[in-house]
Amino acid sequence: MAGEISNFSLLTRLSLGIIFFAKICMAQNITTPVNVGVIIGLDTVGGQMCLSCISMALSDFYASHSNYKTRLVLNARDSKGDVVGAASAALDLIKNVEAQAIIGPDTSPQTKFVVDLGDKAQVPIVTFAATSPSLSPSLNPYLFQATQNDSSQVKAISSLMQAFGWREAVPIYVDNEYGYGVIPYLTDVIQEVDARVPYRSVISPSATDDQISAELYKLMTMQTRVFIVHMLPSLGLRIFSKAKEIGMMNEGYVWIMTNGMTNQLNEIDSLDYDSMQGVLGVKTYVPRTKTLSNFSIRWKRKFQQENPTILNAELNIFGLWAYDAATALALAIEQVGTDNFKVQRKNVSGNSTDLDNFGISQTGPKLRQALLSTRFNGLSGNYNLIEGQLQSSTFQIVNVVGQGERGIGYWTSQNGIVRDLKSINRSVYNTSMGNFKPIIWPGESTKVPKGWEIPTMGKKLRIGVPMKKGFDGFVEVIKDSATNTSIVKGYCIDVFKAVIEALPYSVLYEFIPFEKPDGEMAGSYDELVYQVYNQNFDAVVGDITIIANRSLYVDFTLPYTESGVSMIVPIKDNKSKSAWVFLKPLTWELWVTTGCFFIFIGFVVWVLEHRINEDFRGPPLYQIGMIFWFSFSTMVFANRERIMSNLARFVVIIWMFVVLILTSSYTASLTSMLTVQQLQPAITDINELLKKGENVGYQKGSFVLALLKKLNFDESKLKIYTSPEECDEAFSKGTANGGIAAAFDEIPYLKLLLGRYCSKYTLVQPTYKTGGFGFVFPRGSPLVPDISRAILNVTESEKMVEIEKAWFDKKTCPDSSSTISSSSLSIDSFSGLFLIAGSASFLALIIFLVSFFYEHRHILTSSDSGNSIWNRIALLARRFDRKDLSSHTFKRSDLREGNGIDILEASPCTNFTQSPSSFSCHTEGCVSHEEHGTPPTEYNDPNSTRQTL
Repeated sequence: MAGEISNFSLLTRLSLGIIFFAKICMAQNITTPVNVGVIIGLDTVGGQMCLSCISMALSDFYASHSNYKTRLVLNARDSKGDVVGAASAALDLIKNVEAQAIIGPDTSPQTKFVVDLGDKAQVPIVTFAATSPSLSPSLNPYLFQATQNDSSQVKAISSLMQAFGWREAVPIYVDNEYGYGVIPYLTDVIQEVDARVPYRSVISPSATDDQISAELYKLMTMQTRVFIVHMLPSLGLRIFSKAKEIGMMNEGYVWIMTNGMTNQLNEIDSLDYDSMQGVLGVKTYVPRTKTLSNFSIRWKRKFQQENPTILNAELNIFGLWAYDAATALALAIEQVGTDNFKVQRKNVSGNSTDLDNFGISQTGPKLRQALLSTRFNGLSGNYNLIEGQLQSSTFQIVNVVGQGERGIGYWTSQNGIVRDLKSINRSVYNTSMGNFKPIIWPGESTKVPKGWEIPTMGKKLRIGVPMKKGFDGFVEVIKDSATNTSIVKGYCIDVFKAVIEALPYSVLYEFIPFEKPDGEMAGSYDELVYQVYNQNFDAVVGDITIIANRSLYVDFTLPYTESGVSMIVPIKDNKSKSAWVFLKPLTWELWVTTGCFFIFIGFVVWVLEHRINEDFRGPPLYQIGMIFWFSFSTMVFANRERIMSNLARFVVIIWMFVVLILTSSYTASLTSMLTVQQLQPAITDINELLKKGENVGYQKGSFVLALLKKLNFDESKLKIYTSPEECDEAFSKGTANGGIAAAFDEIPYLKLLLGRYCSKYTLVQPTYKTGGFGFVFPRGSPLVPDISRAILNVTESEKMVEIEKAWFDKKTCPDSSSTISSSSLSIDSFSGLFLIAGSASFLALIIFLVSFFYEHRHILTSSDSGNSIWNRIALLARRFDRKDLSSHTFKRSDLREGNGIDILEASPCTNFTQSPSSFSCHTEGCVSHEEHGTPPTEYNDPNSTRQTL
């Protein structure tokens, strides 16, 4: 009995344990369902494909994370293809289902309405298909774009334009949130590559075929042949079909699709491909992985089972984004936890609307932060939301060929255009078209389209020309009364015709004079240029100067003439008849410098010769005269005075060379002044005109008037001329008779005037730079670069020389540059000679003084305290003034004349009766004890001989 009780107790305990363990296991497997809404077009293949991907994403996620406590419960609603249906579905999900988040909608216009409801209820809206940049997560904190923003691809498009050199592009986009949201970004990047958007073509989502055809015909009349299509396939395929029908898919056209269409090319029919041959497309790049391949196989099998009536369905990028969006939301919900999914209801009155009745999610703020921090590797690549937007940096460039697309290259934000992602150079950004694989363009052409053409329908370029009178060598309009037509000719016209012939294609044009009914010019040159801006002319050809203010509203080609504004003045024979003409060969600075050097060289020679040469001794006035005489006489004849010192000979030889150069140059210059005709401008400086109040002329209608006012010329001093003849007549009158003293004009006009009157006038500096003559076209015209290149070809060829010879009379005129420069010789021409002569003289003088001081060093170093420094200097001066009897010159004289030398000079240590000037001799040498020096006898006694002092 006791054993049975014991067994029963054991069984009871075991049963209770099993029950307790089962309860624990059940508690651990309990999950919290979380309502999540899905707004999508359920009646479309794309909508069903995306919903299938979302469902598979949750199944795959929870299969691999079975321990998670939350489970998303999908509540799908049909958007019905419009914003009202999407907004109604969102209201139902937020108010009745109390959805904690909403995946979708699948279009940008629908999302714009739904996101406002999400912000109000604090319910995150995670969209995988709304790509418009106008949907800004920074303005809508509960919006999450788990898809590429359309603005991320615009740089790839601009790189295409830059690579192929297209200067214009016309965007064709749908008239809704999706279409116009990207246009500002696209326009900005196109302008960054020096291109422009001349026109924007907006197509209504409900446009009829006739409306589409009418818009395309309008595009055909424009020059631009590059079109960027930004719309979904439902409308885009109709555009391409009509474009092919009217001939806009022929050779010369360029069509570029944004990823809105390119990402869904795998869904279109073969007939649609026929109308898209040669189109380029920007496609979202998705790295091929094994996980993606396995998912694609599983999805296709599952989708066919669930939708047996839909054949050949293909998975696209939107399905992958939908898969990743559902995965990210499941991760974020799990991170928030299981206890916070509550909705706070508002206290509202009975008259409130449905918008006032739904509550505010208490989980919203935490779920928002969780979504922003979610990171993982998804099917579409790296899933990373920055400020609520999915980041991407790589696009594939495809070319529609045959019944599919062919990849021709890639674009990355770091490297630009690359052919293969495996060979990326991380440090180089490239936009070369050589990085693309071969491309088949519309019309099955392999030649890169130039991106523009002259308008069709036989339309010609309307080219305005000025009604030029006077300087008709540039542009001349002749009326043919018989045919009532205008014949336009001239230098500018011939250059333009030569340039057009040099283009690799034909351009039709007609010249239209800019004139009034009476035949006069209809306005100024500025007004003529402005006609291009007003689209009254397609271009302007003539003597139109390239200046800054005109370039603000038109484009100029490269100049085809020499640029600049200069001054022309009469020339005069400057052959002087003045009595002082002999002074003009040298400038006054050179005269003064030469005189100073004559005196300096004479002084140096006197110092070097005074102690050893009798010719340089004598009374003070005689010696001063000798200094001037010896130096200045070297200009005209050889000196009779002999030079004894080698140092003096060295100085004189160099100085004679300098004098030879000076005199030769002086003679040549004076001869030229007296014998050669000196043609110099009557006025060489603008300041001289202003100072004298002279009248100046300018051509009628020229911008030079503004320049003259800027140079401070009084408007009353400005005179107008219209032809070279009028200008010559004004010069002949002069300012005093109402004429002019100078004329300002552009260099081409002045050269034409000089060709007729080259013996009377000359060009004078300075030249004020301008752009030269150029052809005028509208801003951004694609003709400008081609015509500019053609101008270079023409100006570098013999054709330009022929045109100039045909229109301008070439005469031999004096070189204006030689007449403007001074004919006087300046010190700059001889500075080197003076430097050599001065250096040699200083060197000789220094050697002499060092030798002299060394010879008489006993005087300077004497220890006699009675001799002050001034006494010693005075003694040295007297010693310098005496003859150097040790010199070989006096020794030769002694040999010739016997004993005629004074005892005092013969020996400085001779004992004789002391005079006030006495010497005493010691063993150390002779020291002077002079207190009152007496001059040498030869300076005071007229009877003294050359041997006595």
